[in-house]
Amino acid sequence: MTTPDTLRFLIGSFEPVIAPSSQQREDWIGQIPELSGKLQSVLNHFQQEQLDVPYRPEGWTVRQIVHHLADNDMNAYIRFKRALTEQEPLASSYREDLWAELPDYMDLTIGNSVSLIELLHQRFYRLLLNLTPMDFRRTMRTEVLGTITLDTALQRFIWHHRHHTSQVAAFAARINRDQSTTIKPERTS
Repeated sequence: MTTPDTLRFLIGSFEPVIAPSSQQREDWIGQIPELSGKLQSVLNHFQQEQLDVPYRPEGWTVRQIVHHLADNDMNAYIRFKRALTEQEPLASSYREDLWAELPDYMDLTIGNSVSLIELLHQRFYRLLLNLTPMDFRRTMRTEVLGTITLDTALQRFIWHHRHHTSQVAAFAARINRDQSTTIKPERTS
């Protein structure tokens, strides 16, 4: 049986690799340029009016998820850069639930946020390519995860995108399945 929690955490909860290998880190970095394309590919399955339907009971709409991803990525990028330039900074949090109710989430097209995500990922990718293994051991303090390394922050960044993209993809599949069962084929004579 599908429950709100199984719809919410389709890929499971975040579980970091504590001491990743250089190859694992390279693999995670290599996923960043693909994230926005995967999101856009999933979004192509929606009609405009479907973007404002919650993906699960009491969940966000597809539009809110896409704008949230852009906001979260901007915050993650800034936190990452602060950890590279400051001694264990406190990563500020934000009220994502309240941000999702602000006018820009309701008024802007998702294309604005997809473009922002794509451009931001290009910058983040370039930054990460030039870091040393020691750089990834730098830390920041977070309210949710406590003190984490940049290795963990990178993993969380990737997981977060996959998490929300899977929610949107599963919703698209449900919509397509529901439409195909309600649309009766025309009879031919």
